Amino acid sequence: MNERAGPSTGAKPRHMAYTITLQPSGRTYSCSADTPVLKAGLDAGLFLPYSCRSGVCRTCRGTVVAGDVDFGDVHPNYLSEQDRREGRALLCKATPRSDLVVQVDELDPAQAIRSRFMPARVLKMEKAADDVMIVTLGLPMNEPMLFRAGQYLDILRPDGSRRSYSMANIPHNEGVRQVELHIRLTPGGQFTEHVFNTMKLREIHKLEMPLGSFFLREDSRKPIVMVASGTGFAPIKSVIEYALQRGVQRPITLYWGGRRRADLYMHELAQSWAAQHPNVRYVPVLSEPGPDCAWQGRTGFVHHAAMEDFPDMSGHQVYACGAPIVVDSARRDFSAACGLPVEEFFADAFI
Repeated sequence: MNERAGPSTGAKPRHMAYTITLQPSGRTYSCSADTPVLKAGLDAGLFLPYSCRSGVCRTCRGTVVAGDVDFGDVHPNYLSEQDRREGRALLCKATPRSDLVVQVDELDPAQAIRSRFMPARVLKMEKAADDVMIVTLGLPMNEPMLFRAGQYLDILRPDGSRRSYSMANIPHNEGVRQVELHIRLTPGGQFTEHVFNTMKLREIHKLEMPLGSFFLREDSRKPIVMVASGTGFAPIKSVIEYALQRGVQRPITLYWGGRRRADLYMHELAQSWAAQHPNVRYVPVLSEPGPDCAWQGRTGFVHHAAMEDFPDMSGHQVYACGAPIVVDSARRDFSAACGLPVEEFFADAFI
């Protein structure tokens, strides 16, 4: 397996397709030289693991066991030189330079839900903090939407760009007709400034949903450690409320980190989970509480708090959501210092 900046001598033109063979399933599909391996697989109807689709979360990581691949523009923090030498690739960025054989953990088709495009109407806007807006979108009455707790949707903008937000509400077997989004204001961000300054009730937006493979693995009995930063709480909220509704008894410890107290914009809700359910523990963590905060809780980096409480994570599952630096630090440190198996780390990094 070699990395190449372009096709090798005698390679097919970029518009022609190569064959991608997945192991261990043996499934095959076609992928052109200018199409990411992940996108071609999803377009072919396969259920591959993914989340951010930006080369950060590493959910889509696979191993190229045969063939030539262009690893794409990926920061070495997320795909090291050693990873490349050993054939590991982020499939959202990797493009083929020959036929490929790729080892990847496909999702169970029985658990996967195909995404759909649909219109949605703004039903409610509630400011949860100075920089967090909770937006409720109404879906078509005749098209209730199925999704898995923890998944996200894309809002398609008129200029062709997309904005991704996790659903914070609980899914239902018969589908939902509303979705709850937690949107943080990004200074200079065209869409988030619209949400905070000019968005109107009944405004129409086009969605694609559901997306991503971040959801509760219900076939495991391992204790769960959850790490959220900022609005990374949204998918965690969906997963926890789903688990409680399903009667899941596995121990769940939630670490929610913010810079200041206002960043924990649903602090009381998280406290209520712990108060009402003996298997749930909630640990809020502030990195910069400030002298006027009178904060008596944990301080520092949120994932460090988890490591202090769980120095041995070899028998746990971890679900982490939020800023890429938090997710990546948790992934690296939990594995290196706490013995967490890499396959038991599930993440949704907010880009």
